[in-house]
Amino acid sequence: MKDRRLPSPSPIRREVVVVITERYTRLDGSGLLPWPAMTPPIDLRSDTVTQPTEAMKQTMMSATLGDDVLGDDPTVIALQERCAALLEKEAACFVPSGSMANQVAIRAHTRPGDEIICHEHSHIYQYEGGAWAAVSGCSIALLHGDRGQFEPADVAAVIRMNDHHFPRSRLLVVENTQNRGGGTVWPIDRIEAVTDEARSHGLRCHLDGARIWNASAATGIEPAEYARHFDTVSACFSKGLGCPVGSIVCGDTETIEHVHRGRKMLGGGMRQSGMLAAAALYALDHHRHRLADDHTHARILAETLADCDAAEIDPRSVETNILYFDVHGDASAIVARLDESGVRCLDSGPNTIRCVTSLAVDRSGIDEACAIFRRVLGSEGTW
Repeated sequence: MKDRRLPSPSPIRREVVVVITERYTRLDGSGLLPWPAMTPPIDLRSDTVTQPTEAMKQTMMSATLGDDVLGDDPTVIALQERCAALLEKEAACFVPSGSMANQVAIRAHTRPGDEIICHEHSHIYQYEGGAWAAVSGCSIALLHGDRGQFEPADVAAVIRMNDHHFPRSRLLVVENTQNRGGGTVWPIDRIEAVTDEARSHGLRCHLDGARIWNASAATGIEPAEYARHFDTVSACFSKGLGCPVGSIVCGDTETIEHVHRGRKMLGGGMRQSGMLAAAALYALDHHRHRLADDHTHARILAETLADCDAAEIDPRSVETNILYFDVHGDASAIVARLDESGVRCLDSGPNTIRCVTSLAVDRSGIDEACAIFRRVLGSEGTW
């Protein structure tokens, strides 16, 4: 008869069993305690980590639905009309993501062989998988400038001659707020100047307004005032506004017809997407004006980091909800140490870390994050 006894644990297994037992055995030895509830980390990686609130979920569940691909979802129609009015454009198209919003707008404005002009740190160039080339067949002329911004003379300097040897300069793209610039807000007079320069050469203009809501919250300038300088504007709902998914593209009726076609070509048509549109409508009503809290929280973090021995940042550089700071050491190792301590953020360079404040972290979470930063990056840090 076979011996059915379990084999003796290996030394390694025995050690693991002992550790688990010692950690969770009741002090009186009467049995094991349940596994402890895990404390969620303070997530400062991005404002895309936000979760829908309970009220938003209820709104989504009660949304009136149709088939948006067939054009009859009433909640999607209501969102598109709301956004077109808010940005003072003729029409709008609801799309799944900010990247798709930018890319269908680029495709609507350009033909293969055309050239796009944007800053070297623009999202469309850095973070959208080269879609400007793969989807629209365009080349790109990169501008340089402090914190993601540039001047009219920079635009003029890269305009191509009207010669069949060269690509045709066709589209200027501005990003406001500028992510890699540290969440910087473009001054409205500079926006007017660079778009006027582009138009004088026959170019069209697109605003990557993924965080246009943050720009408006920081300055008090209405989104329509930013938008009036551009032929198309994209805006995101799944960042600071706390929606699970979705962006909008606004522009004139003819261009938005091309945007709709581009959405279909890229597989972005969604059927009963009124549930998602309902979340966006709720966010526009209830989450826009609280963005100022995120900006305050970012400044609190920056002031704390400025006092840490192993970090360098000028708190005055923080305009909205994004901050970058340099560290004395390997950024990836420090991010790992922060993660172990309960704060999640992203290394964006060998010695640079990014934090983004959002609806996901309230003031008490910010205060706790500050304490962890002091412990990891302060005088006790070993970096």
